[in-house]
Amino acid sequence: MTRTVLIVGCGDIGSRVARLELAAGHGVSGLARSAATAARLEEQGVATVGGDLDKPDSLAGLKSAWRTLYYFAPPPGSGVDDPRLAALLEGLPDGSLPERVIYISTSGVYGDCGGAWVREDRPPHPQSARSQRRWAAEQYLETWSRCHGVAAVILRVPGIYSPGRLPLERIRSGIPVVCEEESPYSNRIHADDLAEACFAAAWRGAADGVYNVSDGHPTTMTDYFYRVADRSGLPRPAAISLEEARRILSPAMLSFLEESKRLDNGRMTRELQPKLLYPDLESGLAACFNA
Repeated sequence: MTRTVLIVGCGDIGSRVARLELAAGHGVSGLARSAATAARLEEQGVATVGGDLDKPDSLAGLKSAWRTLYYFAPPPGSGVDDPRLAALLEGLPDGSLPERVIYISTSGVYGDCGGAWVREDRPPHPQSARSQRRWAAEQYLETWSRCHGVAAVILRVPGIYSPGRLPLERIRSGIPVVCEEESPYSNRIHADDLAEACFAAAWRGAADGVYNVSDGHPTTMTDYFYRVADRSGLPRPAAISLEEARRILSPAMLSFLEESKRLDNGRMTRELQPKLLYPDLESGLAACFNA
């Protein structure tokens, strides 16, 4: 079945999803706010639509009817909501609404869960400002989709990794990690597998469905850094106590240490059925360093 899609947020994940859609023979458009972005997308075979999410008036030209809207753009770096998402959705004329919206959120909306396994029915309790903005965006999208009769699929995503998204500079810089017994659990998904999950959600995601997207094999954050260091041939970072980390690490780094959870990806596996290339960290890192 041929479909047309619009990708908003044509960065790394958006480009990977575009390749999957193009390979399936579908028409793909991407929102571009600059000539450089438009040129890059056109080289990939993606048609471009001009518009800037921070300038709502520029979105008035979004009048083509796309069956699927992938929304991957991040919220602004401050504030309590996501005016970018609101500007795009409110700028779509009634005759040009998509049938389905796929939105990448964050598993951070759950907040700290004390290392417990987390399913999608756990009430969100975002603690960081960035997670609060994502939770606000989820709520806005759900309200908008109900009002307009558009299916919305929300993907709650943890840390994304790929050959270009590994903490090599941090390891080279010698920034310490928290000792393993105090290290929080963290969850990951390879960028290729996230793109596959997004693609699957456009076909099989339940209307108004929420899915944890991860490889289903969480480890501690320290274990992750150690494995990356070992694979890259770099020395393992020094380990310090959580108390010491709170004294010397930046607030941004600490925000990741204050939350511990293990994502249950069972619903994703059952309903979306993505073909994960890297179902655990070992296979994913092997591919990263053999790329």
